[in-house]
Amino acid sequence: MGKRLVAYFSAGGTTRKVAEMIAQVAEADLYEIVPKQPYSKADLNWMDKKSRSSVEMSDKKYRPEITDANIDIDKYDEIILGFPIWWYVAPTIVNTFLESYDFSGKKIVLFATSGGSGFGNTVEELLPSAPDTNIVEGGILNNVSKQDVEHWVKSL
Repeated sequence: MGKRLVAYFSAGGTTRKVAEMIAQVAEADLYEIVPKQPYSKADLNWMDKKSRSSVEMSDKKYRPEITDANIDIDKYDEIILGFPIWWYVAPTIVNTFLESYDFSGKKIVLFATSGGSGFGNTVEELLPSAPDTNIVEGGILNNVSKQDVEHWVKSL
């Protein structure tokens, strides 16, 4: 098994908790995708069509800036990539992350947290941001125990 990286974006902390468990179980490095401008509670109000997250998700070409981390993607064979589901897909900040590095030849396994929806068209919407990769749906991981995560990681 090659070296693994667990990369994640978490707006409210839920995805962070799952990512930390996955990294521990998978003995993987952990990387947080951090927005240059943090999201406030008002920014995340999906009921408000003028909220930052609503505006970003209504324009699929929008790319929120991320902090520069300069991680060495080349040393990883597999990326386990997590995020909350927004409007039935990954937030566009995940596209920003994928477009910031060369993932050619890598396997990217997705996991998400969600208030009720599945992956929708997430894989199709992420593929143009990471050409020449193998992106696969891993699972929606809500309210999981360490045992659930151990089982999930073994299934990868």
